[in-house]
Amino acid sequence: MTSRPQTRDASTLLPGLVAVALFGVLAVVFLGASFGDAVGFPPGANITASIGYAMFNIFGIGGDQIVESEGFLIAFEIIDLVLVAALAGAVMLARRETDEESSAVRADGGRKGGND
Repeated sequence: MTSRPQTRDASTLLPGLVAVALFGVLAVVFLGASFGDAVGFPPGANITASIGYAMFNIFGIGGDQIVESEGFLIAFEIIDLVLVAALAGAVMLARRETDEESSAVRADGGRKGGND
């Protein structure tokens, strides 16, 4: 015979009410928020060239229609590269050796049979 879990427990009542109240508050905030109209890029704008020009702090060359950007794009890219390098380093340090023989230190000069 199996037993059912207790759904009405005094220890779960308060967290459940808090969760429902938080959901209600968030629903009111999200439904009551007003967002502006979506603004896109102008027709014919060269987004890729704009990013390149912003990274190297140069102005558009030729007839490209350049989209204005913020001045901190290069700092963002540097932080991106540092975080990717840190993640790759953490993965390399955390990786386990699959072959026990490659990481074991032997006192017998490396012979598999021991003292042959």
